[in-house]
Amino acid sequence: MSAKVWLVGAGPGDPELLTLKAVRALKQAQIVMIDDLVNPAVLEHCPDARVISVGKRGGCRSTPQAFIHRLMLRYARQGKCVVRLKGGDPCIFGRGSEEADWLEQFGIEVEMVNGITAGLAGATNCGIPLTLRGVSRGVTLVTAHTQDDSSLNWAALAQGGTTLVVYMGVAKLGEIRDSLLAGGMRADMPVAMIENASLPQQRECRSTLAAMQAAATDFQLKSPAILVLGDVAASRQALAMVHSA
Repeated sequence: MSAKVWLVGAGPGDPELLTLKAVRALKQAQIVMIDDLVNPAVLEHCPDARVISVGKRGGCRSTPQAFIHRLMLRYARQGKCVVRLKGGDPCIFGRGSEEADWLEQFGIEVEMVNGITAGLAGATNCGIPLTLRGVSRGVTLVTAHTQDDSSLNWAALAQGGTTLVVYMGVAKLGEIRDSLLAGGMRADMPVAMIENASLPQQRECRSTLAAMQAAATDFQLKSPAILVLGDVAASRQALAMVHSA
């Protein structure tokens, strides 16, 4: 039988942000391997599939990646239509390329389906345009959590001139602040800290680079959350200017 695995981005949480292609893949699925951060509401599109939780979440006990690889391979070799359902986008801090490369070594067909990433959805819901004429020419997505605990080149990021979106940074706010300040980023650089992007319980806390750790403590910021650093994070007025242009 034909073996295939779909690596599908479920988006940041709001089930209405699923793409039509993601829905089509789920309707075909016989096996759905689901991450912790995927909204269970999306499973209404695959009522007859077997759902297997393979949760992976920063700072928590996670299913080993090698086990996930073997499980996908096992069901694909049985001729099952397998969907690996990931929060956000499979290729933005989602290990999608790792899984695709591994499966293709065994002759398994793989198809990627993009999903909306939390940095984009969270910022939009807060009225923050990640790029804006005359303010920000680009956006840089980074993760504060690395596999080998190595440090990013924060000095380069501080001088990059783009909006900076940081994933998995709640536990490292002090380190991020100190590193960006040391790299030359302004102490009064606007920061938005956005928790549970796109969900009904989304919350946001606005601050500055220098004050963001104290503000996050007062706000009781919790994961999952993203940080948006840049002048675009200052207020909703910037977005209103774009709409009126």
